Amino acid sequence: MSRAFVFPGQGAQVIGMGKALAEAYPAAAAVFAEVDEALGETLSALIWEGEIEELTLTANAQPALMATSIAAMRALEAEGYAISDAAFVAGHSLGEYSALCAAGALSLADTAKLLRLRGKSMQEAVPVGVGAMAALLGLDFETAAKVAAEAAQGEVCQAANDNDPSQVVISGHKDAVERATVLAKEAGAKRAVMLPVSAPFHCALMQPAADAMAEALAATQINAPAVPVVANVRAEAVSDPEEIRKLLVEQVTGSVRWRESVAWMAGQGVDEIWEIGAGKALSGMIRRIAKDVTCRAVGTPEDIAALKG
Repeated sequence: MSRAFVFPGQGAQVIGMGKALAEAYPAAAAVFAEVDEALGETLSALIWEGEIEELTLTANAQPALMATSIAAMRALEAEGYAISDAAFVAGHSLGEYSALCAAGALSLADTAKLLRLRGKSMQEAVPVGVGAMAALLGLDFETAAKVAAEAAQGEVCQAANDNDPSQVVISGHKDAVERATVLAKEAGAKRAVMLPVSAPFHCALMQPAADAMAEALAATQINAPAVPVVANVRAEAVSDPEEIRKLLVEQVTGSVRWRESVAWMAGQGVDEIWEIGAGKALSGMIRRIAKDVTCRAVGTPEDIAALKG
């Protein structure tokens, strides 16, 4: 059996995530403490007892979801499961940072600081209300990309997340994205839904954030990961630290090629994928991409106990 570990992106956050892990495993509690120290604030208090509106702010959600994923990974390690048990690791958008941290390419403190900056700079790249994102359901990627290009009309409108065979998320100027939702329905989409996001991620409007990340990543130590990381913008495995640095910058404005990434891992013989951290969103996508791959969500002590059953 060949296994991969994958790490969720934004949207999976809930108040209380990771709390049971921290109570059950000292190694998981240490993750939240280290992230708090790195950021100079008690992010853990917000995660466990705060308001969902504040946790959902991009600058909070990104390091919070990463901390929860790494806490789950440390709990797994405490039970005898190792990162080296995986043939590959991957993550959806910010989850790629969790994957790199889990694989030892980035330190936990550096990952927390990078994600705080990434969230803040992505939020500040575009004034609120100027950009938008929408999910197009029932269109393949090529059709969705054509719809986005047609809707642009001199503005930015791009296919941002290729999530699975039936879901593509587009991103760009609000008016252009709204035009695309109309065109998508004409092109045969079952639904076209505007998303409740605070900024238009993974499109050209994020260039100021990409510039900020390029500067921060240039000053960050990146090691060769313990297992290869399947990069969002490449949809195949990379291990070279300089390549990882470059791709993390490209990822800010580039498409998240999740469908292709999962299909690539399945093509390499992966037949079991564990989703490490909050929620089960990736597991649902994976089942629609690679029907023969077994999925497990691992985000609570109960999930870890079930692995032994």
